[in-house]
Amino acid sequence: MAAAPARGRPAASGLLSIGQVLARLTPEFPALSSSKLRFLEVQGIVTPTRTDSGYRKFSPADLERLRLALTLQRDHYLPLAVIRDYLADVDAGRNPAPPTAIASMTSAPRRYRREELLAAAGAAPQLLNDAISTGVIAGAETYSEQTVTLLRTLVALDRHGIEPRHVRSLRQSAEREASLVESALAALLRRPDAASRARASELAPELAARLDEVRTLFVREAIDRMLS
Repeated sequence: MAAAPARGRPAASGLLSIGQVLARLTPEFPALSSSKLRFLEVQGIVTPTRTDSGYRKFSPADLERLRLALTLQRDHYLPLAVIRDYLADVDAGRNPAPPTAIASMTSAPRRYRREELLAAAGAAPQLLNDAISTGVIAGAETYSEQTVTLLRTLVALDRHGIEPRHVRSLRQSAEREASLVESALAALLRRPDAASRARASELAPELAARLDEVRTLFVREAIDRMLS
């Protein structure tokens, strides 16, 4: 399997819209949708550029990165955390061996102790303390990959003066959105068969991505009003 391409950015004329990416990838991955692409972006698999109007644009390198990630998911049943770690190693020039079906079913997800979490996220201890005290991050003995991603985001926001206490309401809003998703999937979740649970697991991130799209549009409208 070829290594993932680096994240170089070509001239704007070489960039692709979501529709163009779907046109190139859906023959290989028929279940792929714009919501799935946004979900892969949220999970750190790909980072498209944005136009001044906020539209996503993908480079040819992004396209190949998506193709590799989707292939690893489809053919080897790998979780996104494993795929993301592999791509991060490629980005860092480590030339890792391609992952195989290292058992996503049997291997427990990686957990991070406090110091490992701080190192992985590049965060200061006080920022983590603030995030825990405001309820943005739940204090624990060990932390998940999602917490690493969240703390990295808090680090980036903190550089602009946006502190954990400022985003506490986003946590509350996320809980409400999760309740909406749960309500929408209630019929599937009540069924005891594995197929229904699998279908619910597939639909949940799709619905979450749709809600995220609505929220993004609302924020963009508010920012446009602010700048007008």
